[in-house]
Amino acid sequence: MKFSCRMRSLHRPKKNDLMFCVRDDLLLTIKSSWGIGFPVRGKLEELGIKPTRAHYLGDLDTMHCYTVVLPDTRDMALDAQFFGLRRLYNLIDEDLFAVAVKAYGIARWDTTTRYCGSCGTPMKTVTEEHAKLCPNCGLRVYPRIAPAIIVAVTKGDSILLARSTRFKNTKMYSVIAGFVEPGETLEDCIEREVMEEVGIRIKDIAYFASQPWPFPDSLMIAFTARYASGKIAIDKKEIVHAAWFRADRLPPIPPPMSVARALIDGFIQKFGS
Repeated sequence: MKFSCRMRSLHRPKKNDLMFCVRDDLLLTIKSSWGIGFPVRGKLEELGIKPTRAHYLGDLDTMHCYTVVLPDTRDMALDAQFFGLRRLYNLIDEDLFAVAVKAYGIARWDTTTRYCGSCGTPMKTVTEEHAKLCPNCGLRVYPRIAPAIIVAVTKGDSILLARSTRFKNTKMYSVIAGFVEPGETLEDCIEREVMEEVGIRIKDIAYFASQPWPFPDSLMIAFTARYASGKIAIDKKEIVHAAWFRADRLPPIPPPMSVARALIDGFIQKFGS
């Protein structure tokens, strides 16, 4: 599948338009012979759903894609089911998941910006871009994106992995991550987060990759770095344990498709036997 992002559609609605329908934090899925998918416009009509507040996303292969905000409707067909993005993470194709991420983000933005945050006037949707405009005070609002860094720190043939307080029901370890604060460069944020969470200094920061991460509105910007000095001293607020691990003795790590896993896989490829 290949997704082409466009700001608006000039075509007439068709029954095979792919519809990403969001209700609260869930997406409507349809069971099919090949697994879990998303409904087309014609299927929504069968379910009695009339798309409102729809936003055009782009083209996936030859199908036009829309995101739709749904009302709290419970009486749907048995082959319709709602999933959160985290549950869909490893259940659908990576390209399809990427469109679902975009759809979820646009729907969330649409729901939380119905009124102007400055004067309270109902907002108007701008057609030429993903934006809303207040007709009273002129405030223009775009979808919220919160940049966050994630970094794999290595020391010789070992990688620094930490177990977060957020991993309550798992023994999973991952690399260090955190949100960028106002006035910070990405490099400043990396150095601060590593020092705050595990108490060490790093060097040789290098860009690795990026990934949209809609939990809730992040853009994960991944880096690699090398240990410079210090001993591990966890903050005990965000981290419950951290240590250096060799490639052949890794603890449970994040699942595939995440940039965190890509960072760790890159380390394994370099230092694994």
